[in-house]
Amino acid sequence: MRLPFPLAGEPAPAQAEEARVLLSKAEFLKGVVAMDGLPPPDRAEVCMAGRSNVGKSTLINALTGRRALARASNTPGRTQEINFFTVAASHYLVDLPGYGFAEAPVAVKEKWQRLLKAYLTGRPNLKRAFVLIDGRHGAKPVDEGIMGLLDKAAVPFQAVVTKADKGKARDRDAALERTRDALNRHPAAFPEIILTSSETGEGVPALRAAIMGLAD
Repeated sequence: MRLPFPLAGEPAPAQAEEARVLLSKAEFLKGVVAMDGLPPPDRAEVCMAGRSNVGKSTLINALTGRRALARASNTPGRTQEINFFTVAASHYLVDLPGYGFAEAPVAVKEKWQRLLKAYLTGRPNLKRAFVLIDGRHGAKPVDEGIMGLLDKAAVPFQAVVTKADKGKARDRDAALERTRDALNRHPAAFPEIILTSSETGEGVPALRAAIMGLAD
């Protein structure tokens, strides 16, 4: 049966404010380049996954209200490690290395991909992966590769469409339909999409609420 994958609504004002305050307390913990460097799985964890240059770091900065908490760059592949942030004492927020195109040697990219796959399949406290999809293009085959890996690992994931303020409305609607088509092929997909813009703040309260609702 085909699911509609509607856009998530805005949270109640009190819930939105509570999530905003908690995420404003986020602090960088460490960057990890191997599985033995991961912090202990002692709290709820969510991760941001997406193609290189989809806007992961920029969105993390918007979520936390901090301009430079996560390093953002116009150069694809800037994030070369798994970056952990603490959110109060309740959560880890994780910025994963971008997959797909990156300006890096082949051997380096292969190392990133191995680390990414090992993390997604081996982290017991991972509550949900947020798979970021560029709103100008919709889900691409490389995105479905990560979705398939999350299916196999039984890790629930939710699509977060970025850059909603870019391009024409009809192109965005077509990209959303491509994304819905892709999500219908993946049983681990959460049945709502969050549409976001780091520039305008659209969807940021909804994503904050989704993250903070995944406490242990």
